[in-house]
Amino acid sequence: MDWKLEGSAQKTDSHELQEQEVILEDTGEDSISESFRLLQIDVECEHREGDMLPTGGTVWCSKNVQRKQRHWEKIVAAKKSKRKQEKERRKANRVENSGICPQHSKRFLRSLTKERLLEAKHSGPRLCIDLSMTHHMSKKELSRLAGQIRRLYGSNKKASRPFWIYLTGFTTDSPLYEECLRMNDGFSSYLLDITEEDCFSLFPLDTLVYLTPDSEHALEDIDLNKVYILGGLVDESIQKFCKGNSDLDQRSIDSQFLPAILFFVRKEFAPS
Repeated sequence: MDWKLEGSAQKTDSHELQEQEVILEDTGEDSISESFRLLQIDVECEHREGDMLPTGGTVWCSKNVQRKQRHWEKIVAAKKSKRKQEKERRKANRVENSGICPQHSKRFLRSLTKERLLEAKHSGPRLCIDLSMTHHMSKKELSRLAGQIRRLYGSNKKASRPFWIYLTGFTTDSPLYEECLRMNDGFSSYLLDITEEDCFSLFPLDTLVYLTPDSEHALEDIDLNKVYILGGLVDESIQKFCKGNSDLDQRSIDSQFLPAILFFVRKEFAPS
């Protein structure tokens, strides 16, 4: 009896060992085949990257990206060609107009501009910017006014017969002065007069001409004996304060308006 039990136990153990060996063999074959499959994928990827990177260092990209890259390269090449043609055209114009309009250096042009402005100070027309109303304006409006002063000065110094500009009612500790320094490069070296005095006390009243759209008289000519006044006021909302015709009449000051519609032609643009 004991012999039979031992024999059956040995058979059971041998059968379990055989099953374990079969499982190990199956697992080994599966792992080996999986390893070969992964190696095959890696080899294919390396082969594909080698095909797409013949020069070494070029990143693989899709056909859509390549198409956009080619389109961008065409645009860059067209811009370079256009700049080259424009440069040649300007060069040809300089050669043709060398006898009519000689080219000058920037230093010479700056010296000429300074000479014209200083000449206007002594014998040219005078333009006064009345800045006595800036305390009614917001910070945003002061920034707009500082920008307008910059554009006015830039346009005036380019003119063949510039005005000499006065900034009246203008203090160096005012918010407008700080905005001018912040927004306008080189403002402290502008060739103009800055004074805290009011324009009505700075000049004789009979020489003043206040430029206002409320006037009934058009400015048709520039009188060198007159001082033309522009109100330095930017009001984006309802008018808070302005020098009306009644105030000017009380001071016996002449007023005129700029007839821009008579001297400027509006350019018509064709519809796109």
